Formats: sequence, structure tokens, C-alpha cells
Amino acid sequence: MDVVNAMIQEKPVVIFSKSSCCMSHSIESLIRGFGANPTIYQLDQLPNGHQIERALVQLGFRQSVPVVFIGQKLVGNERQVMGLHVRNQLVPLLIQAGAIWI
Repeated sequence: MDVVNAMIQEKPVVIFSKSSCCMSHSIESLIRGFGANPTIYQLDQLPNGHQIERALVQLGFRQSVPVVFIGQKLVGNERQVMGLHVRNQLVPLLIQAGAIWI
């Protein structure tokens, strides 16, 4: 988990993804659509990607990606992000994290 914590520090939005994951791409597009510029880590393209993926699985994710952090807090996978969006809670969270301004 330490490696994940180091990667999310001082970044308003972080998405752990894989280049072949369509849901990761959809979540990235959703967040970018609000004007945020998320930091994307493609686990299949990082030398220590397997180590990071194991750390994410230890957080309770069976399917390791996408995993989204907003304001250094774990939001979850695509279902949690979409749930926040449907409940009109995603944009306020992005604003609070400093990822977007209105």
C-alpha cells in the first residue's frame, strides 16, 4: 500500500488503469468531461505494475482496475464513481479535491 500512497500524494485525481480496460477509459473520459486532468497510471505499462496491482487487490478489488482516488481518498471502481455521478456527488468531490474550479 505504501507504493500506492506515494503515487497518489499531491494529485487531485488518480486513476489506476490498464491500456486494454474500456471501463477505465470511460471513467477517465467522464472525469475529463468535467474539466479535471486525472493522473493515469497504466499498470500494464509500468515496470512495477504487478506490485501495484497486488496492492490494489489487497484493498478489496477483485478486478483491479479501474481504481479511482480523488483528493487522496479511495473512491473505488467504476460502479462507485458512476454512483457518485448519478447522485450528483462527483463534481462537488472534484471541486473539494481541487481538480476543477467553478
